[in-house]
Amino acid sequence: MPNHSYFRATLLAALACFSATGLSACGPMGPGKLRNDQLEYSRALGDTQKHEMLLNIVRLRYADPPTFLDTTQVIAGYSVSKSVSGGFYAYPATAVGNYLFGTGTMSLGENPTFTYQPVTGQQYAENVVRPISPTVIMPLSLGGLPIDTLLRLTAQSIDGLSNVRGLGAGSFGGGSVRFYLLLHDLRQLQIAGAMTIRITNEGTPAPDAKKNGGKSDNNNAGNGGGAERSYLVLTSTSDSNLLAIQAEVRRLLHLDPGAEEAEIVYGPYPKHPGKQIAILTRSMLAMLTQLAYEVEVPEDDIKTGRTPPTIGQVGIENRPEVVIHSGKEEPDARYAAVSYNNTWFWISDRDFQSKLAFTMVQVLAALAATNHTGGAVVTIPAG
Repeated sequence: MPNHSYFRATLLAALACFSATGLSACGPMGPGKLRNDQLEYSRALGDTQKHEMLLNIVRLRYADPPTFLDTTQVIAGYSVSKSVSGGFYAYPATAVGNYLFGTGTMSLGENPTFTYQPVTGQQYAENVVRPISPTVIMPLSLGGLPIDTLLRLTAQSIDGLSNVRGLGAGSFGGGSVRFYLLLHDLRQLQIAGAMTIRITNEGTPAPDAKKNGGKSDNNNAGNGGGAERSYLVLTSTSDSNLLAIQAEVRRLLHLDPGAEEAEIVYGPYPKHPGKQIAILTRSMLAMLTQLAYEVEVPEDDIKTGRTPPTIGQVGIENRPEVVIHSGKEEPDARYAAVSYNNTWFWISDRDFQSKLAFTMVQVLAALAATNHTGGAVVTIPAG
């Protein structure tokens, strides 16, 4: 007769070994899932926002209204099941290998849940239609972002120098060459460290600023009613070339000849000429519309009247802020690409200047957002 104790001990050892090796992956998933999912969902959310922004620019080019969809919640749900079973037979003259048997099963399922909320009503007015305050925009140049690109994107005019081109030019005309000369000079001073932006907290917050968590309203940004004020500072230098550029900047901005700094206010013209710089800033809608006029589109779409011709550049400018290509085939080296009416539109991954400007647009969109609810919440099970 077979030794039942021997077979039982051998079976238990085999099943324990099977369980440890075959189902070890079913242990606690928390740390590994947190590490992987946080990166993957962050990347997915970023790519989605990038493609949504590009699609809205293309839609505006074809007179389609832009749509914005906020991802408010992401829940990564997982289900795990496992089982192990085994036994043994004890019949005489049977080979030892036939006495033991065991089975094991494991299944892992993922069922993520996404919650979206369209941007409408008051939130749409605040996030998309309302101009962004210069006090919000100008500090971005302190982080090294090119001030010329920043102002090309966000400024409708600076002290009456127009940056409006295309169908929306209106009374401002087709853009001012002096506007781009000013931006060129400001960029040269920024690179040389002969210009900076100073932010101060002065005065009493405006009534609407108190309602919005201390943020001043755009219409009050230049009226001294907000808590924050920003100043353009022309720093001291002994370089004769930089001194000449600073003098030209003062002339273009109608500043006092000896002015070392000037307050930046919102509006078409300053209330205190010689001491203030008035920037009529754009809303996100106006910013995206201006970019839309510069999108490269198929010639047939222009000939058939589906969209107007692409606007040209002004003065010393020789390229759009964001170069968006078009074609029938899906591109390979793309930073972002979307399909619209059987045509592909994309930003090249080899065009750093366009990628930087497009990233700045996304940063500005985040700064303009005044969601009444929190941002996207990603919930990942930890056990």
